[in-house]
Amino acid sequence: MTESPARRFHVLRVFNFVLYGALAVYGTFFALYLKDIGVSPVEIGVLLAGGPIVSLVANPLWAYWADRMRNNRIVLILALLGAFAAMQGVFFLGNEPLIYGAILLYFVFQSPLFTQSNSLILNSIEGTRHKFGAFRMWGSLGWAITAAAVGPLIGHLGIHRLWIVFDAAMLAAIAIAFLLPRGDESPRPTSANKGSYARIFANRPFLAMLVIGVLVSVPNSINGTFVGLYIDELGGSASIIGWSMFATAFLEAPVFLLLDKYMKRSVRPMVGWLVLASLLYTIRWALMGAADTAGQIVAIQLLHCATFGVYYYVGTQLTSLLVPAEYRSSGQAIYGLTWGGVSGILAGTVGGWMFQELGPHSMYKISAGITLVGTVAFGVMLRMVSRTRFERQQEGNNGKA
Repeated sequence: MTESPARRFHVLRVFNFVLYGALAVYGTFFALYLKDIGVSPVEIGVLLAGGPIVSLVANPLWAYWADRMRNNRIVLILALLGAFAAMQGVFFLGNEPLIYGAILLYFVFQSPLFTQSNSLILNSIEGTRHKFGAFRMWGSLGWAITAAAVGPLIGHLGIHRLWIVFDAAMLAAIAIAFLLPRGDESPRPTSANKGSYARIFANRPFLAMLVIGVLVSVPNSINGTFVGLYIDELGGSASIIGWSMFATAFLEAPVFLLLDKYMKRSVRPMVGWLVLASLLYTIRWALMGAADTAGQIVAIQLLHCATFGVYYYVGTQLTSLLVPAEYRSSGQAIYGLTWGGVSGILAGTVGGWMFQELGPHSMYKISAGITLVGTVAFGVMLRMVSRTRFERQQEGNNGKA
């Protein structure tokens, strides 16, 4: 029996909502959980930096497997099951080394969830009238609504009972994952084009985007890791932290829809959007460095939609444009490694040291300076872009999504 396209796309929307909601529980409150069991900010940073280190190895392997099997669904199911099982060790093992080992194991399975869900969307909408943002926006809504709803609940239950909320959200995501489409609409890699993997790394504009992007993504990862501790230090409650995460994600949805409608899918305007997003990031971190109340942080977090929302959307689409369609999962994985892998390692280690030794205000001011350098670099890249060359490359890559 053939699955109807309408049902397939509906399941994709629901899955993105629930998946991002489950990951919001972890991303918003896990640092606070570690602090509650006695882990210092530097140790939290180093421990969470283990995730990006693990992802440097794990994510490409997951992506290669997805490309060869042409089945994003099975990868997502296995990753969700593994992540759920690993976190039970984190919550219930009493031995500290075993807890740390379970966290690293969790990262092995958590690493492909964002990139594989993106690849599943792109593969499923290939050749249709549907746009990426119309599906990815449901992830943003799931993240925002879950973070806001869970904050008061965790305030009532206590951060030590984080496992109840996390487990419920992950089990819901696992159940829905079994209803997903395979995501096998893109061409299968063959022995004749195995050399195309080398073309990914020989792609100069793609590599430039990745390298410059680290300057923008490191401060973003620092914020994602330590903003909850920053709010807590300023006297904010778990509810305030939840609303802070709501502010970061809720307005992403209309931003994705606007970009779907108005952004031109060619390299030059996309790089221009990256310049704009990076400049707004610089302003955002400067404001965070000047904040002195938890309420001010929540207000500043509203800029997330115009910074991360734009940058993430454009980077995902530009990767799809520049990388051959049959290697889309691998291209998205490489993009994800620089955004959350390399930058996550630096954010966890250097960010943890800055937070503890220099204080959060100085940490954010330094982040603003780093992002400004990235803004200038993207500006230089924009001037160097040769439109004709990239248009030829787009046709060769079959980048239409």
